[in-house]
Amino acid sequence: MALNDSLLDVRGLRVRFPGRDGEPVEVVKGIDFTVGTEKVALVGESGSGKSLTARALLGLVPHPGQVIAEHLRFGGNELLRLSARQWQALRGTRLSLVLQDPKYSLNPVLKVGAQVEEVLVLHTRLGRRERREKVLHMLDAVGLPNPTALYNSYPHQLSGGMGQRVMLAAMLINDPRVLIADEPTSALDSSLRDQMLELIMGLVEQRGMGLLLISHDLPLVAKYCDRVMVMYRGQIVDRCQATDLATASHPYTRTLWNCRPSALTYGQALPTLDRSVLEERP
Repeated sequence: MALNDSLLDVRGLRVRFPGRDGEPVEVVKGIDFTVGTEKVALVGESGSGKSLTARALLGLVPHPGQVIAEHLRFGGNELLRLSARQWQALRGTRLSLVLQDPKYSLNPVLKVGAQVEEVLVLHTRLGRRERREKVLHMLDAVGLPNPTALYNSYPHQLSGGMGQRVMLAAMLINDPRVLIADEPTSALDSSLRDQMLELIMGLVEQRGMGLLLISHDLPLVAKYCDRVMVMYRGQIVDRCQATDLATASHPYTRTLWNCRPSALTYGQALPTLDRSVLEERP
């Protein structure tokens, strides 16, 4: 993909936190990547830096974390120069984030309609009737039944899959250019994971958006994404087409793929990685 086709252009991204001895500890270590109107996955084991990378792109790294980059551009604009007010205007309009579990993201005391509508209240000048109509249309677009009744429901009345669709509706209602989805199916059972991924991919394609999918589920990534970046200890150690994951040559990527438990591996030891091999690689 040509550089000028990219929506997100990241070079030399580092995320640091103060260490116990006063020296900074880097948890994201100078990574480079771009995201265009495509479906890109960032994969790796827990603690590799995937979610912190996503939060850095949205200006959400918690204090006292520090984000440094040669450049961190969205649509040609340098994100690291944005003020707090500019970040607030960007999030939910041009960049959106879907998190893992709706029970931590939806306010339990606010009705569903009000929570989806909040983005429109903050970022548009639509009237109340127009906002309601747009919310109902969006709830329908993400496959929720009876949007009119759901509009007045509370989060505790929803199943996990319905809550995840409500979160997706809230993040897409303002037509962002890039959606960042951080493990959006991890709180769902296996029967709903494919449904949720198919919904996200379909909406991304229909709207001509870019998607950065953060996941540890390599088979889902191979099925739904275009490109994959593999992260290990804060660095991107491998890149490939999603369809090539099963035949990846990098030892870390190959181990991630092969250590998936299944009915066929029941009772057998899963492969492990000699991490000294990674330390020796350039």
